[in-house]
Amino acid sequence: MLILRLFSIIILVFLNGCADFLVKSSAPVEAVKIAESKPKSQQNEVKTAIDPDVLYMLLAAELAGQRGQYEIALEGYMEAAKRVNDPRFAERAAKIAMYMRDGKKTDEAVSIWLTQDPKNLTARKIAALSALRSGNKQAAVDHLDLLLKADPAGFEKSVLELVSILQKDGKTDFIYEVLDAVSLKNPDQAAVYFVQSLLAMQMKDSTLAEKKIQRALDIQPDWDDAHIFQAQIAVFSGDMNKAKTLLRNASLKYPDNNKIKKMLAQVLIKTAEYEEAGEVYKGIVSVNPKDIESQIALALVYLQLDRDGKAEDIFKALLDQPEWQSQASFYLGKIEEKREHTKKALVWFDKVTDGPFVFESAISAISMLIKDKEFDEAGLRLNLMLDRFPKQKLRIILMQAGLFSQQEQYEKAFNLLTNALAEYPDQKDLLYTRALMAERVNKLDVLEADLKKILAKYPDDAEALNALGYSLLDDANRYAEAEKYLQHALKLQPDEAVIMDSFGWLQFKLGRLEQALEYLERAYAKQQEAEIAAHLSEVLWALGRKEEARKLFSKAIKNSPEDEFLLDFQQRILNGTD
Repeated sequence: MLILRLFSIIILVFLNGCADFLVKSSAPVEAVKIAESKPKSQQNEVKTAIDPDVLYMLLAAELAGQRGQYEIALEGYMEAAKRVNDPRFAERAAKIAMYMRDGKKTDEAVSIWLTQDPKNLTARKIAALSALRSGNKQAAVDHLDLLLKADPAGFEKSVLELVSILQKDGKTDFIYEVLDAVSLKNPDQAAVYFVQSLLAMQMKDSTLAEKKIQRALDIQPDWDDAHIFQAQIAVFSGDMNKAKTLLRNASLKYPDNNKIKKMLAQVLIKTAEYEEAGEVYKGIVSVNPKDIESQIALALVYLQLDRDGKAEDIFKALLDQPEWQSQASFYLGKIEEKREHTKKALVWFDKVTDGPFVFESAISAISMLIKDKEFDEAGLRLNLMLDRFPKQKLRIILMQAGLFSQQEQYEKAFNLLTNALAEYPDQKDLLYTRALMAERVNKLDVLEADLKKILAKYPDDAEALNALGYSLLDDANRYAEAEKYLQHALKLQPDEAVIMDSFGWLQFKLGRLEQALEYLERAYAKQQEAEIAAHLSEVLWALGRKEEARKLFSKAIKNSPEDEFLLDFQQRILNGTD
């Protein structure tokens, strides 16, 4: 009786202790990532006669594991597994061997485990994982075939777990090949083809993915996940019309399946077909008024359609439900912000005190205050946010720099960003923003160095290319260099208004007035910004089209009476002081 009681104590110790020592190690145990699947027969405590030598072996293995001596721990559990008919010893040995990446020992331990507990799905998964990792195709096929037969409903999840673990090993093609062999043994199992389709997309072969998902649907035509993935393949391939057609047909065929309808609505939103997306969500909500996520999606569609009142009604109705109050308050604040009702918007934003919308609500409130030139309150709120949201420090610093810039405190902004770069030396947004401030404080060497540092790491960053090219336009000796940067930016983003403006202004500097006019007119048509208007006005003036220049200037100055570029044009050109 003493031995049995001692055995029970040791079982508790090693089951808890082994988990502890593996967790304490510097790397995770991969095998533990595989979902545990125990048959009912294994849920009760196994009562087995045990030799005192084995008890000593288990204690030694436990202590070795705690000290990081995994080879000794593995040998102890392996020996215990061979001597005692208890699959838990083999299980522990297998997991330690997997952690050590000892394929031979893993296979040996799993073999014992499956002999003692042949229906254990976790053991089967580990056996399959070991075979896949070692490239043993036949063993992998056999284990996955048995796993499919034992648990057809969970097969997809099981294989995806294995794929996830092996992702870094570059085994996707091999797993696909193994599944091909499994499908020959199980030609009517849709799950095999479904997983193959997923793998084919990982292999960037959308044609093969489409072929396999269609095979899955031929076998199981009402499988919503397969219909959805078929549409996702079309989206990934850029064929949005095909995605919509597939989902519309599936929705008509299975009118009660909301998963398909929701995917259809998402694709419609992606293609800006908000009216139809709204109708889809209205249909879902009418059948299931408790589907809050669809209610919120419908409200967001209403916002896109400028039906703010309808969106507002939905969000206000959600205020009575505690779990949705924060989200509803955030969007109600956004509605009032859109209406330019600052005080009402602030009340809603300040109601958001927990949940995922807290930070965005705080930022939205500060943005409104800055827009209304309430700089003191905006500054106070930003300072409080540093302690409240330490993980968002970078974004808060950038916003503080923006606040200083709005107040024309460029030196403060520059110093703030310089201090931040000491902590985040290669952070792109900090470098770019400091470059803009460097221009303001006449530190052009810093501006150029920061932008070139960005381009050294991101040579196709159109924003940095444009900023650097434009900054060089003040030096006639560097026009050729500026043109190189701006042409690269224009090639990357040919329809971006600010880049067309920069390139047009370069043409003006080079005396190419007609080319300058072409680019600046295109830029202004796309974005009626004050600086672009000032550039275009000056080109029109230089071309002798002075009345057009005056009209354009008058319109622009009304919208931006304090813009420095417009005021400069007025002083130099219109007032004849140049």
